[in-house]
Amino acid sequence: MGRPKQLLPLGDKPVIRHCLDAIIAAGIRDIVVVTGAQNANISEVLRDTPARMVINEEPNSQMADSVRIGLHALGDVFSGVLVCLSDHPLVSTETFKAVIRGHSEEPDRIIIPACRGKRGHPTLFPRKIIGELFSTTTLLDIIKKDGERVRVLEVHDEGIALNMNTEEDYRKAREIFNLREG
Repeated sequence: MGRPKQLLPLGDKPVIRHCLDAIIAAGIRDIVVVTGAQNANISEVLRDTPARMVINEEPNSQMADSVRIGLHALGDVFSGVLVCLSDHPLVSTETFKAVIRGHSEEPDRIIIPACRGKRGHPTLFPRKIIGELFSTTTLLDIIKKDGERVRVLEVHDEGIALNMNTEEDYRKAREIFNLREG
């Protein structure tokens, strides 16, 4: 979009803060935000949250590279990793909680939310599976490796599939947000 999507306003706060607030409200406290070096302003948005920021210094890298950097920052004490995208600001707290419950019910499976059959984000990867990212190219490669270890979890949240890649997407996100806020 030619500007940091994470910092675009949505209501009275930046897009990334909507994402973080939903994650925090779901009870998640060990949060690592991976950002590009050009987005130093994000640290101010993270200031009063439990999130830690790490930087991916390679501007042309893939999402998997950022996840690898985030994994290094997490350490070794976790049962699963939620990969959340900051250009999905309308994912509800209830969806995060449902994905976490899915992980507690089936801790060895990848949990992918879907709304009316359309898959979206965030995706939860069990610890033993997310480690495969260090020997493969993408998260999608991991998901496609074995369909039996994937659980698609139906949710009632169109925010899982609404990402902001274009100005039109951003306009749509603002419209939906304004409708929700009344």
